[in-house]
Amino acid sequence: MAAFLASLLLIIPLWKICGRAGFHPALSLLAIVPLIGFLVVAGILAFVEWPATRQRLLTQGD
Repeated sequence: MAAFLASLLLIIPLWKICGRAGFHPALSLLAIVPLIGFLVVAGILAFVEWPATRQRLLTQGD
């Protein structure tokens, strides 16, 4: 039960972060995979260009 609650406390904020960054929020479900899942999600958020940022830059350029 504690592991379930801990995963919820991790997945819910990641769900919102992925959505606001422009990624599909279901990407946060990768964090369920022990250790490597969170590292993959964190790596994507850290090193991939966010679609939301790209869209904002395109609309400001007009």
